[in-house]
Amino acid sequence: MNLLVIIIAIVAVILLITGGVTSSLNFLIWVGLALLIIALIVFLLRFITGKKSV
Repeated sequence: MNLLVIIIAIVAVILLITGGVTSSLNFLIWVGLALLIIALIVFLLRFITGKKSV
């Protein structure tokens, strides 16, 4: 599951960069922010609860 969080974070950063470079694709900034927030919440929940994935 940690791999999924890392992939979501990488996609979020790529979307943020792409959305910042091209103003016509401004909605990508919001998609990137949403994915980054989701990845952060999942990471924090796993860190706080201490559960390890198999």
